[in-house]
Parts: sequence; structure tokens; C-alpha cells
Amino acid sequence: MALAPRLGLHTSTAGGLDNAAHEALAVGADCLQIFSSSPRTWKANPVDAVRAKTFRLLRDKHGLAPLAIHCNYLINLASTDATVLENSVRSLRGEIERAIAIEADYLVLHPGSKKNHPDAETAIQFAAAAIHTAARGLRFGKLKILFENTAGAGQSIGSSFEELALLTNLIAQLGPLPSGYCIDTCHCYAAGYDVSTQVGLSETVRQLDSILGLENIPMFHANDSKGGLGSHMDRHANIGFGQIGSEGFRRILTHPQLAPGKAFILETPMDDGWAQRDLDALRALAGA
Repeated sequence: MALAPRLGLHTSTAGGLDNAAHEALAVGADCLQIFSSSPRTWKANPVDAVRAKTFRLLRDKHGLAPLAIHCNYLINLASTDATVLENSVRSLRGEIERAIAIEADYLVLHPGSKKNHPDAETAIQFAAAAIHTAARGLRFGKLKILFENTAGAGQSIGSSFEELALLTNLIAQLGPLPSGYCIDTCHCYAAGYDVSTQVGLSETVRQLDSILGLENIPMFHANDSKGGLGSHMDRHANIGFGQIGSEGFRRILTHPQLAPGKAFILETPMDDGWAQRDLDALRALAGA
């Protein structure tokens, strides 16, 4: 019997790490994603060991797995600004250290921006060196860094699967780093991969497998898209209320090469009960 997908959402750590677990449990999630600190400031507080232990015990008791941490939005490891780059390297190292302390499974990272670089490849080389520096000497244990595909808005890199593959290949040349990929459905669609149709999804899966390797993609961000195909608009919509649509997500969540055992984490607008509604929608569409 095939494994069912793991379905979850991004939850808040306001008031303590363990509150994120309680929020996930309240809506019946199987897994979750959090920020380990404020995503829009460089300053980060150390992990509270007592709350981290309570958080781990709650996750173990209720089978909340995997746990992903999303990196700070300010991090740009391809930045040509010396101050931004220094802050980004220091911030990523802190994110890795906190993820290890919290016993997370995955740390999700956006590759960066090609601004002021002559081309994307140069920016990716720059980012690879910075990531290697940030991770140097750390013992990852079970933790993996997952590089997330982008919508291609502005100067962002990583909107194509080829760019993600280049990043990990360049990092591997510098030294070992436990890594993989997190694929965002909204970003795929906005970048021009038509995951909304049967034909488009089949082609996208073929490319994911041949370029990145499906075995290297343990997690997806399940977001519908407000923008059109190839719009490069990074605007998440609630499940079934965007351009991918309910039937698009039904095909994704039941695809024999995508769904079994993989985690699908919501990052949709969650006010006014939408978190529960979207999680229920994923579960119904997956046939769970």
C-alpha cells in the first residue's frame, strides 16, 4: 500500500516553540513549518532549551513530522553588498544552529538574488561559496538544507530547476552539505511550469526527476497561485481559489511519483479559519 502524503502548514511560534505544535495539532496537521526567529530582522534570540524539549516531546507524542524551519527573508547569499552578505552568512549559520538545536528535519532556504551580477550563473557561484562558508564545521545530524524554487520575481535566482541543480552541484564541489529541494507549487506555476493540467504536471514531474531527482525532494509548499502561468508573480492563494485550482491539486496530491510519503506544507493566507479550510481541502483532494 502506497504511503499517503504528509499534510501540514506553517504555524506561529509566538509565545514559545511548543505553541507551534499546539496550533498544528488543533487543525489536525501531520507536519509543520516554523520560523526560528523573526523572518524580517537580523536579530535572533537563542533557542529556549526547555521550550524546545517540550516541543520535541509534543511532536514525538503526536507524530508531527517532518518539522521544517523557513529561513529569514532578509538572507541573500548572492549579495554583492559586503554588509548584507556578512549578515546573510551569519544569519544562515544561526538558522542552521537553531535548526539543529530544535531537532528540525529541514531548513528551507531561498537561493538569493542576481542583482549586480552579470548573469544568474555568476550569482549562483557567489551563493554557493557563501552557503559553504556559513555551514563550515557544523554537525548537521539529521538536518538537511532544502533549496526552494522561486517564482522568478525581480532578480531572484532559482526559478528554474536547472539553476537549483547548478547551486547544489557547485556547493558539492566545495565540500559535503546535506541538502535537497523544497518545491513550491505557486512558484512553479508563476515560473512557467504548468502544474495545473495533466499534461503540464506530467512534464514538470519528468523535469523534476531528470534535473533534481524526485528522491531529493522530500517536501512541497502547497500554495495556489494568484498570478497566471509564467507571470513571475509570487502571490499565494488559498487552495482551489487560484490559477492551479482544486483539480490541479488533486492531480498533484495523488500523483504516484509525488505524493507517497512526501510532506505538503501550506503557506496560504490563513486568517478567519482558512488554515483549517485549506488543510481539509488538501486532505479531501488527496483522498486521505
